[in-house]
Amino acid sequence: MMLYIQTNVNDKIKHMSKIVISSRINQAQTKLSREQTQAIGLLSIGTFLEYFDLMLYVHMAVLLNELFFEPSNPRSASLVTAFAFCTTFVFRPIGAFIFGHIGDKSGRKATVIITTGIMALSCVTMANTPTYAQIGIGASIIVTICRILQGMSSVGEVIGAELYITETTNPPIQYPAVTFITVASVIGSTAALGMASLVTSFGLSWRIAFWIGAIISIVGGLARRTLRETPEFVDAKFKLQQKEQKDNVDRKELDAGSIVHEKVNKTSIAYSFIINCMWPICFYFTYIHCGNLLKSGFHYTAEQVIHNNFIVSIVHLIGLLLLTYLSYKFYPLKIIKIKLVIFVIFLLFSPHIFNNITESYHLFSLQIFLVLFSVDSVPAVSIFFKHFPIFKRYTYNSVIYAFSRSLMYVITSFAIIYLTKYFGHYGLSIVMIPISIGCAFGVLHFEKLEKKAGNYPS
Repeated sequence: MMLYIQTNVNDKIKHMSKIVISSRINQAQTKLSREQTQAIGLLSIGTFLEYFDLMLYVHMAVLLNELFFEPSNPRSASLVTAFAFCTTFVFRPIGAFIFGHIGDKSGRKATVIITTGIMALSCVTMANTPTYAQIGIGASIIVTICRILQGMSSVGEVIGAELYITETTNPPIQYPAVTFITVASVIGSTAALGMASLVTSFGLSWRIAFWIGAIISIVGGLARRTLRETPEFVDAKFKLQQKEQKDNVDRKELDAGSIVHEKVNKTSIAYSFIINCMWPICFYFTYIHCGNLLKSGFHYTAEQVIHNNFIVSIVHLIGLLLLTYLSYKFYPLKIIKIKLVIFVIFLLFSPHIFNNITESYHLFSLQIFLVLFSVDSVPAVSIFFKHFPIFKRYTYNSVIYAFSRSLMYVITSFAIIYLTKYFGHYGLSIVMIPISIGCAFGVLHFEKLEKKAGNYPS
């Protein structure tokens, strides 16, 4: 299959190169062409479907964990919840290496099609898996494997879509265009919450939700077959072929050239990793930790927690849409700096705030604040991508994304249980403050690179 993909890409490089105009790479772009709009639409729909399927189990975990894992005492139940949550993310680095390699060798298009197929297969399997009461530990194993596959494929999906748009558009329209992929992922997560709320509210079978997810994933995968490879990737491939023909050199010797083995800035890797560590903390804090507080402190049922988080997700979506618009008007790194200052101030007072929560709507208000002002690589994703070499961009950013998610979800899932037990609400700050400081230095690093490249606005 890999040979077929590679051959197919090589056959089209010469034809595609005719539509690539290298002089446009650094030109400002304020509007999207028809072809770019269609590509963004297809990629956004695919990302929506991927995250609908991926987050469906996460947001229904309070219900599904009781069906697929052995019933146990409350302390063990917390660990089971953390385990079920982490399996979605802990194997992501493996998926990052696999799909990153495919993306950098064979093209961006191939990965976004393959990942959609894997997600559809996982959903079909979970929709037909018997419960723990029916087949015992076998149910736990099957569901865990499906969650691992979903987590692995989601890495190639989101990075592939964002990278595709980064390489087919130019600033300033590039910033909101790439950010819209994140919007699509949040819409998918919100839809998953809405589906979970609908299923639990009306007593419908939870299997219906997974069947819907499987069907729309298949449709999305088929639609993506119409995408073309990104001009920047095709242009780079074409230059390699030209060099090979001109110099009559061996392929191995050509691959040893600077364009293929261009060095990656190690500092950029480190800071990109730290910046990507921020959202996993904020996500777990907002949806999982606060959801558990609603259950333990205010006696919310699983259905009520799902409904509450659905409303929070809608607010998150509205805030992200506003952020998408602002990224066109204001330079993305400046937006992140402002959000970071607000978020750090909140962290300093967060223990006091938590200690004075007496009503459920206080906690709800806190969740709203977190989804609006939490820090992430959005809306500066394309800026970070551009500071990685073209033939290493997919692999490095996929691995950074995967490792940051895996590490932080594991740390937050298990550490928060014990940190809050021994340090109360101050335990949250032990994890969040150091990452926030590192994120600030990371933003300053990429700001310096942008100024050096002449991209930073005066």
